[in-house]
Parts: sequence; structure tokens; C-alpha cells
Amino acid sequence: MTKYLISFPSAAMVLRDGDLQAVTEASHAVVQEAKDAGVWVFGGGIDESIPPVMVDGDGTVSEGTYPQTAHLEGGYSVLELPSYDAALEWAAKIAAACRCAQEVRAFAYDPAS
Repeated sequence: MTKYLISFPSAAMVLRDGDLQAVTEASHAVVQEAKDAGVWVFGGGIDESIPPVMVDGDGTVSEGTYPQTAHLEGGYSVLELPSYDAALEWAAKIAAACRCAQEVRAFAYDPAS
């Protein structure tokens, strides 16, 4: 089984007035379906009200982040699935619920995880 990251940036989710409740209910239903299927690992959205910081090995904390991740935000789901095709199927379900396309990436195998 491989873990897959299924995600979207915040700007991709463009909703009409009054759609938020329906999208919330639809996305929670997909999460519950994934949990019931035993493939849900975790998920959530980046809290964009809390700015990112960098922490060095000595514990020093500094404001900011790596330049290539300066715009990391949005919603994320991690599912453990038997195949890439299964990841694409779940991504389609999430895309329909969230009303925006989803990016799919596979995590490299780590025997300790």
C-alpha cells in the first residue's frame, strides 16, 4: 500500500455565495467514506492565519519559510491506497466535493512509517 497526498491550493476553490455549507457537507461525506473504507490517514487545511516559521536544529526560530514553499496553503488529504488508479478515483471524489481539481502525489516508501 502506498500513501498518496491529494491536495489543492486555497485559490482553486472558488465558490458562489451560499455554496460553502454544501461543499463542507460534501467534503465531510468523502472523508467519512474514506474512513469507512479504511484508507484515510489524515487531512486538513493549512491555517493561513498563522505565518510559517523556520526552526533550525539548535532550536532557533526565524520568521518565513523556504522560497519555493512561500505559497503553501490549501487543503490536504493523505490516503493509503493499493494503487495509483485508486488514488485518482479518490481524487475525483474529493474534487467533486470541493468543486476544484486535486493534485495527486505518491509518498516514497518508508518502512518506518
